[in-house]
Amino acid sequence: MLEETSLLVLFLILFFLLFLSAFFSSSETALMSLNRYRLRHLEQEGHRGAIIASQLLSRPDRLIGLILLGNNFVNILASAIATVIGIKLLGENGIVAATFALTLVVLLFAEVTPKTLAALHPEKVAFPASFILKPLLFILYPLVWFTNSITNNMVRLFGVSPEQAATSAINTEELKVALMEAGSMIPTRHKDMLMSILDLEKVTVNDVMVPRNEIEGLDINAPFPEIVQQLSHCGHTRLPVYEESMDNIVGILHLRKALHLISQNNLTLESLRSIIKGAYFVPEGTPLNTQLINFQRNRRRTGLVVDEYGDLLGLITLEDIFREIVGEFTADTIDEDKDIHPQNDGSYLINGTANIREINRNNSWNLPTDGPKTINGLVLEYLESIPDPGVSVRMGDYVIEVIQTSDNAIKTVRIRHLQPELEREE
Repeated sequence: MLEETSLLVLFLILFFLLFLSAFFSSSETALMSLNRYRLRHLEQEGHRGAIIASQLLSRPDRLIGLILLGNNFVNILASAIATVIGIKLLGENGIVAATFALTLVVLLFAEVTPKTLAALHPEKVAFPASFILKPLLFILYPLVWFTNSITNNMVRLFGVSPEQAATSAINTEELKVALMEAGSMIPTRHKDMLMSILDLEKVTVNDVMVPRNEIEGLDINAPFPEIVQQLSHCGHTRLPVYEESMDNIVGILHLRKALHLISQNNLTLESLRSIIKGAYFVPEGTPLNTQLINFQRNRRRTGLVVDEYGDLLGLITLEDIFREIVGEFTADTIDEDKDIHPQNDGSYLINGTANIREINRNNSWNLPTDGPKTINGLVLEYLESIPDPGVSVRMGDYVIEVIQTSDNAIKTVRIRHLQPELEREE
């Protein structure tokens, strides 16, 4: 029958079959290249093409079976048509010529080109193709089912169940990669905040708390004029209240309530004690994501960090956790300036009590944070003794020079960050 068909009709049939081959090839690549999370988003918005594509992808074995059945059928039929055309044009030599010619044409116009376009613009190809593939799957379902019943049994030999589509759930590290690859679709500031939230589980209250020796508290047993003076000039919103020493915490005082009493001339020791709220204690080592939830659950903003023996280690506030997420979120830079002092030669004079995480954040450095929390602790751990002024140590890309010490601690250091070009010159 084909031998009696004119060359024009054969070429038209061959062209149509190549078009179908390109359709099946591009459809497969486009559907498999769809972003599953964007697809789910469009599906929830009622996008018809996304809904059908999602239905097809719910059983990828049936989708692949349908596409490969169609693609192989049209390619084999195209090969037969090309062979007839070759024989009509070149005789017996036309068989070899048609084979090579059809292979090149299929590769360029029915495989590489359509698949490349589909990979670059999957939604533009996949959604329209879904409207054709779904009814085609319904029509050819018996043949697809028969083919898949054989292949699925073969797949089960490898311990895979085709009925269970691969899960789309991702872990934290994969979510971080997705955020970094979002490009300009998500502002850089927003990405940094989201990354910080994901990293909260890696940071504990010990990393961001105010150390015990830096906590400003109110001694309830101090002379009353001194108490009034401290309350009037305090720069904090809440103060830990203690008796005699920080080892005997009474509670937390909200300064706004105290100032209200002062403004009404009603401040007495009795009225002051009446507005002190019981202390809220936080176990050391608590991850920040857990503590954030605990603050919310207990309706607290301030917690006192204690060790396993109940000894006070430091103070953690809700603002400390927020700062870990968004960075410095106020215009007040006093806290930054008091610990870190840039010098004209590019070095920094830093107080020994400065928090290493704060230094890293402010200067975009990478000083080690998996051990001591302060510069003083970092140098003492490295040297295993209290050094004399002038002693220098190198830690990776950083040279730390001890400037000032006391009997039991390092008070001031100078840190220089070595640049790559300086390292090559050395």
